Amino acid sequence: MVNQQVVPMSMLQLAGAYGLILLAVGFARVWQIGQEKQLLWASIRMVLQLLAVGYLLNLIFTVHSPLPVLLMLLAMTGFSLQVAGSRSKKRMPHFYRVMGSSIMIGCGGITCYFCLLVVGYSPWYDPRYLIPLAGMIIGNAMNGASLAAERLSSEMHDRREEIETAICLGANARQAAESAVRAAYTAALIPTMNTMAATGIVALPGMMTGQILSGTEPVVAVRYQIAIMCAITGSVSITSFLILLQGYRHYFTKAHQLKD
Repeated sequence: MVNQQVVPMSMLQLAGAYGLILLAVGFARVWQIGQEKQLLWASIRMVLQLLAVGYLLNLIFTVHSPLPVLLMLLAMTGFSLQVAGSRSKKRMPHFYRVMGSSIMIGCGGITCYFCLLVVGYSPWYDPRYLIPLAGMIIGNAMNGASLAAERLSSEMHDRREEIETAICLGANARQAAESAVRAAYTAALIPTMNTMAATGIVALPGMMTGQILSGTEPVVAVRYQIAIMCAITGSVSITSFLILLQGYRHYFTKAHQLKD
């Protein structure tokens, strides 16, 4: 019989957990890696963001309307773009337009398919399902999208002479950029493939662990985890594909010449 009672966590216990962050900051200080302030600020930002989201979700759960749920998803997408932009050292042309449209189409399409057809809960805007599931899909797709965009930018820069030579020999923009696009797409999929390969044996994913801790039967939690991993892989694949499909074209003129 599965225990349905969740063990509560007090603020004192939470403070004890935060002590592990301070331990990491201490080790960074000892080794003088120069990242102590960044690590501490990232942890403070994480705590503040999660607390804000927790209170906001409590409010959204009490309002039985799709509008606040959709606004929450839109805000999550906007923040994912901001994080992706801050991580990219080399940005492709029209970065935010390409990233934004790709995440909206890729993540939005996968989220609708997964929530409506795979899980099939009702109503469709139920925040207890839609927001957490969409958050996992958007978050993982953002990582793949960032890798795809940055790798494409690096490849187009490093392969400039190769691309120009291909164009001089009669190749069009798609043919000349094919190697760069392929390398960027491979880089975008590697983290997801590594996660799938390690899931279950090396590590128990967060969603599955959370469900088990909340009292869900392990077999049910496993089914949900398999389903969400499939959704994440699909969203990363589609979003990265759309980014690269649009992205490489902005490096060329309409006459298939490489831009300066």
